[in-house]
Amino acid sequence: MISGMKRRMQMADIKYEIKEKLGTLSEPSKGWTKELNLISWNGREAKYDIRDWAPEYEKMGKGITLSKEELKV
Repeated sequence: MISGMKRRMQMADIKYEIKEKLGTLSEPSKGWTKELNLISWNGREAKYDIRDWAPEYEKMGKGITLSKEELKV
């Protein structure tokens, strides 16, 4: 686990900041990785997020965002 990792990016009208990288779940193909991260979307409270990321986080795939309560369930 990498604590304190912060990455700010903007794609189209979506702003996000990776507050904490919690782990890589898999590395399917072409350098992309499926990751569990704590992400703040558009300046909101950070939530847990599972999705595919391109190297250097320049692109992302579809994913799912969960609150702490949803993640516990």
